[in-house]
Amino acid sequence: MKRVLSAVALLAALFSQASAQAVPTTEPGSQLTVYLLTMGPGDQVWEKFGHNAIWIHDERTHTDSAYHWGLFDFADKDFIPRFVQGRMRYAMGSFGFDETIEAYRQTNRTVWAQRLNLAPAERQRLQDFVKWNVLPENRYYRYDYFRDNCSTRVRDALDAALGGAIKRASTDIPSRTTYRFHTSRLTQDDWPVFTGTMMGLGQPTDRMIDAWEEMFLPVRMMDRFRSIRIPTATGTQPLVQAETILFQATREPEDSAVRRGITGYLAIACVILALGIGLWFAGLRRGAITLALVWSFVAGLGGTLLAGLWAFTDHLYSYRNENILQLNPLSLFLAAALVALLWRTRRGKTGVPSIVTVALAALVAAVAIGGFIVQVLPAFYQVNGDVIALSLPLHLGVAALIVALAAKQDVKPTDS
Repeated sequence: MKRVLSAVALLAALFSQASAQAVPTTEPGSQLTVYLLTMGPGDQVWEKFGHNAIWIHDERTHTDSAYHWGLFDFADKDFIPRFVQGRMRYAMGSFGFDETIEAYRQTNRTVWAQRLNLAPAERQRLQDFVKWNVLPENRYYRYDYFRDNCSTRVRDALDAALGGAIKRASTDIPSRTTYRFHTSRLTQDDWPVFTGTMMGLGQPTDRMIDAWEEMFLPVRMMDRFRSIRIPTATGTQPLVQAETILFQATREPEDSAVRRGITGYLAIACVILALGIGLWFAGLRRGAITLALVWSFVAGLGGTLLAGLWAFTDHLYSYRNENILQLNPLSLFLAAALVALLWRTRRGKTGVPSIVTVALAALVAAVAIGGFIVQVLPAFYQVNGDVIALSLPLHLGVAALIVALAAKQDVKPTDS
């Protein structure tokens, strides 16, 4: 807590001179000071992208309020249905400055403060807006992961107060990044979350975004604000007047590049293939079939989920997902055929797969190969090399196993 109080004292020292030189207090908004608060990533999935808020200090009422748009409640009766449908509802809230900083100190998340160069009328306009927005009838909004989230709401509120100056200074400015790139680098420390996310994100996340769109990330918005200049009556001035760190976390800084990729997933596929080959040459045919069954079920279930996200929900970032060529719903039918094959062998019947099983395995493998080949076409620009590296070798392995079993007309029903 002492570190937080020290930082606040430092802020007061840094900004006292500027406050003393402000326009007369009779002008509406001159008693207000506006800061952008930026919080670094945390441990929970929903904390990995960081957070931000607008801090308004009112010298007249001696109040400090932090306004943010990141409220949600797992306990809401419709939270799960909305999440599944891609229709999540978030809310705006107002909290005391001290309790806000303390909450991030306790979770070991860095907090930056940037004092913004807003004219008195702009400060007043901003305060009027947030006070209106925080009312119960106005506080809820339809959440969008990238285009309308807790960070873009802060961006839009500040931009509106400045008459669109932020948007004019950042629209069409290349960021040389994509939504997928940022999602990848910020979730890669959690392998299951990273893998599931990369499988679920479709083409819409792979187009290049500009600096305005990149502000869906709080830290990137803070970085961008440092270089923005806004118009004045005599020219331009920096948007950020002063900056300090209110709390410095001890955690590692967020990754600036994506470390996970094709090599790791290809290695996993090779290990699984090696296990299947080992079972085959050890004469454990049922073990090899069971391994193929498990993979086919997982791939088929994944493909069914991807198809459902695309066809029946509002998760628009899962639309046009090329991963459906690797995680194919047809694999579920192949899994069912392999269950039937195992059942026959356990009942003492032949272990030779049916022509339908062979055809299904060949079709699933062919579709996966096609999904790899079409990557050369401009229309197929999705970044999914990691999914292909994991899926394609396993589909080929399953097809090879079933063809090998079909070729052995004298396969015994029991393992040798």
